[in-house]
Order: sequence, then structure tokens, then C-alpha cells
Amino acid sequence: MPIRIVNSIASWFLKKRFHQIELFLKYPNEVQNELLFSILKLARDTEVGKKYDFASIRTYKDFSQRIPIVTYEDIQSQIERSRSGEQNIFWPRPIKWFAKSSGTTNAKSKFIPVSTDSLEDCHYAASKDLLCMYLNNNENAQLFTGKSLRLGGSKELYKENGTVFGDLSAILIDNMPFWAEFSSTPSSRVSLMSEWETKMAAIVDETTKENVTSLAGVPSWMLVLLNNILEKTGKDNIFEIWPNLEVYFHGGVSFNPYIDQYRAILSKKQFKYYEIYNASEGFFAIQDQNYSGDLLLMLDYGIFYEFIPMDTYGTSEQKVIPLSDVELNKNYALIITTNAGLWRYKIGDTIRFVSLSPHRIKVTGRTKHHINAFGEELIIENAEDALKKVCKRTASEIVDYTAAPIFMQGKGKGAHEWIIEFKTPPENMSYFEELFDNALKALNSDYEAKRYNNMTLNKPKIHSARPHLFYDWFKENDKLGGQHKVPRLSNSREYIDELLRLNKV
Repeated sequence: MPIRIVNSIASWFLKKRFHQIELFLKYPNEVQNELLFSILKLARDTEVGKKYDFASIRTYKDFSQRIPIVTYEDIQSQIERSRSGEQNIFWPRPIKWFAKSSGTTNAKSKFIPVSTDSLEDCHYAASKDLLCMYLNNNENAQLFTGKSLRLGGSKELYKENGTVFGDLSAILIDNMPFWAEFSSTPSSRVSLMSEWETKMAAIVDETTKENVTSLAGVPSWMLVLLNNILEKTGKDNIFEIWPNLEVYFHGGVSFNPYIDQYRAILSKKQFKYYEIYNASEGFFAIQDQNYSGDLLLMLDYGIFYEFIPMDTYGTSEQKVIPLSDVELNKNYALIITTNAGLWRYKIGDTIRFVSLSPHRIKVTGRTKHHINAFGEELIIENAEDALKKVCKRTASEIVDYTAAPIFMQGKGKGAHEWIIEFKTPPENMSYFEELFDNALKALNSDYEAKRYNNMTLNKPKIHSARPHLFYDWFKENDKLGGQHKVPRLSNSREYIDELLRLNKV
């Protein structure tokens, strides 16, 4: 069958899903409510279902009053029992897979349950919907005339007690339908290599021979791969290698620090970027418009959403609200109930709604990834907006960064200490610091108040990192590749002190 006919058939098939998407766009609260009671009914005879008497829950109020909000630590013992082979604890169908995730704020590994339901109705459904959104917006797309270059953190899978754990991307690749292997590169054999640098060389060798039409992966590591490809081929532009490349599907970390570097090597104006919001716990939102950073919250993936307004988060006034009660431009901590048996689980991310019809969001950071040592409530969104503005003013480019407090000692004032690895450093670091400080003040009134006349905070202290510092830090901590992320902001000095030590080596 001619390849362009295959492209047309695949495009037609994916676009049919758009009619189902329109249903939750039109009836978001009804779809969420129906989903909640569907999974409550499914799980009513599980251990958790019996403990909280799921069978008698009739309203959202019943649900919210009876079942507590939990963190991973609260349910770790249940998960460990499930990993040992026990079933019907928190989900009625067998849980075979566990996505290993360490995050960035906790060195201890988490093992997130992945059910067959969540694989099929969430992760794989989202992959198809991502293509559906893109194809619906780009009638002349030719994605299926070539292959998608997928870059995951896939290490080998480990088997214990009849269950399997490993990186989520390894689980997805291991369970992928056979036809998906033919539409993507590198091969599963290369994708599942465990040693990152060996795998990188193999990916370069394998993918440069293919007709790649799309990219998919975390921005930081995809950039490493693309630069390696340019170095090996001696080309200046990725389109010299893959002339039919048309879109990059990205997620995992904010794209803001990387966008200028991507535009330098992907220089076609019509090239598109599509953002996704996913995690080991589920796939949550997809960019549904060209040239937009707003993400459509997907409401029919077997995930019921709740939200904690960040202005009351962690206080005695903390409240939890359903989708029907959210407001525009407020920062919320995300709570999920899923078709893999996570019940009112605090995922640790913060989001805000930029539209309520339909429900579109922006990811603003992590509940633990902020600096609030002095009441300044500095979040990642503030930091990245400020850095983007200052880099534009100073013609500089950033590779990676992290920040932490300088705690008060005696009568000394506090401050924020930053270590930034530049691709193109500013000519005058003092001027960069001044602009950055002013940009943060303009974006965050709490920060501005603490900086007023150096009342609580002195101006930020910025270190310029040596080349490859963050890469070396990942390597030293066995975190090269895939889903591993630089901890951007922290109330602890653990990460910045490690990086400052490495910066002297």
C-alpha cells in the first residue's frame, strides 16, 4: 500500500476520536462525575473500597468527606504489598506493572501502580489523542509518511514476585502494540538499553538513517540528542538530516529555558511544537491548538480531578474542590483519583486555569519546588518568566539552573542563591543580576515586599556554572536521560551545595 494512502487512513482514523473529545468539552462536570462513580463502583469490593464503603457513596460530598487526601508515603505499605503479589487491595483488576519514579525532591524511589485500564484508557489513549489534536489542526500533515523519534528514559524492566517495575517509558514500550514499532525510531532494542551514553550513540546511528517526521521526548535530553546528531553529521540544521520533520511533542519540564536553542537548530518557521502534561501517575493534558502553550485538561482518561487552592495549601483552612468550582488564574495543587487505584492522591504539581470553557491549564510548578524560606512564595513560573525576559534583554541563553535560599545567620539578611549554566553568557553578570532581581519583583509581589529596602532579602547571588555541570551532576547521581529533571527551586540547599562543589572540580 502506498505510504501516502497509509498516512490518509491513519489520519482519518485518529480524527474520528475528535467527536468523543467534543463530548467532554461540552459537558465537563457531567463527564467527570460519571467517571468518578464508575471507578467507585468498579473498586467497591477492593480492600480500600470496603474500608471506606464505596458502595454507599452517592454524592461527591460523600466521596470527599469519607476518603482522605493522601501522599505516596501514606499508601506506600499498600503499594509494597501489591508489589509482593497481593491483589484487590486498591484496584479490582490485577496490577502487574509499577512505574519507578524518584522525582527530584526525594531520593527515595516511588513505585506507581500501572493497571491495564490506565495503560489502555489513559497513556495509550493520550498518545492517540495527541496525534488527533495535531492532525485536526493541520490538515496537510504527513506524519505517517515517516517515523516518530521517541526519546524515553527507558531502562530494563525488573521482575519481582510476579510483578514488573521500571521506567514508565519502558513499560509503555514493552506493552506497545506491534504496529507501533514500525512507526517509530529508535527500535525497542535500542530504546531499552540501560547505559545512557551507549544508548545515545546507538540512537544517533539508528535514527539518522530514517525519515523522521516528528520528535517526542523531554526537552533537556532531546536537545542533547539533537546536538549530538549535528556534531556527528557535521550539519548546522536538523532539517538537513530530516527534511520532512514537522513537529516536536514535548513535556516533562518547562520548555521556556530551551525554546531559543531549539529554534536555532529547527529554523523553519512552520515547524510546530506541541506540549503535553503527563507523569507516571497518568496523562493529564494536551496542547490542542497550534502556537499555544495552553493545555486542554483531558477529562475522560479514567482520572477524576480535584484541586487545593495554594493560598490555603497546608494550612488549617485548606479546602479541596472539584472541577466545577475552579476559578481562572488561581494556583492549585492537583489531586487525582485514577483507574490504577490511586485514591485522592496528591501528585505534587501545581497548575492554574487559563480558560474554563474548555478547561485549559498551565503547569506552574511543584508543591515542593518553590522557595518560601522568607514568605516570598517564589514559584517556578515566576523564575522562568523572569529568566526568559532577562535573557532576551542581555542576548544570553541558558542550559539549566537551580536555586535555593541563603539562610539568615545572626543579623545577616537572607537571599536567593542561583547557579546557572549558560550556553551564551551575558557580557555583564552584575547587570544580569540587577535585571533578574527587578523582573522577579515585577512578577511576584511577595518577593518584591521582602526585597523592599533589603528589608528581609538581599539581592540574588548568581554563579555562572562551568560547561556540562548539570550533565556531570546527573551522571554522578546515576540520573542520565529520560524523565530525570533538574530541581529548579528548593527550600533546601542540598542540590545547590552539591552543584557548587562540582562546579569547582
